[in-house]
Amino acid sequence: MSAKGTIGKTIVLLLLIIILVFLGLFWFDYLGVIQAKKFFEPVYRLVGLQPQTSVSAVNNSAAQEADLEADRLAKRLEALNLRSQELDKRESDIQVKEAEYQQIAQELDERKISQEEREATFEKITKEYEDKERNYRTIAAELNGMRPEAAVAILLAMEDQLAIDVLRRVDEIAEEEGKNSMVPYWLSLMPADRAATIQRKMTTKPVTLE
Repeated sequence: MSAKGTIGKTIVLLLLIIILVFLGLFWFDYLGVIQAKKFFEPVYRLVGLQPQTSVSAVNNSAAQEADLEADRLAKRLEALNLRSQELDKRESDIQVKEAEYQQIAQELDERKISQEEREATFEKITKEYEDKERNYRTIAAELNGMRPEAAVAILLAMEDQLAIDVLRRVDEIAEEEGKNSMVPYWLSLMPADRAATIQRKMTTKPVTLE
């Protein structure tokens, strides 16, 4: 009686072990841990369950890869945005520099024009001075060729400054030619007051440009 009881218990335990193994395999296959779908497919259909397959794992891996690709794309877009901002700033700086250079160029052009105007004015004054100097020397040479009385008459008709300029050129020509100047003799022929005025201005005033 006891032997039969022991055999019965053993059979029950074996059945329990087989059931537990079957249930364990069924659960692990459902979770996708092991591959026993063909064996348990009738059971899945019977209970209306959808086992976890490797496709889900592949889809999960693909989703992770897509997320990584999206992160890389986002970082690239951020880098491109920063690069675009940097280029915009450089372009703005270049525009500011160009405006400064244009202003400097304009100032240089204005200075150049002003310098050219000053040079033209100086050349004009120099030419006028040279022309007057040439005229003074021409008059002085002509007076030297006249009779003293005629020369004095012409000098008396001139304004004081013009007479002084001409008399100075007469002195210069006489010095250049190594001759005595006619100026002292001409002054002696002039009225005393006019001669004194001319001599005083000749000693106190510089050579005029007029």
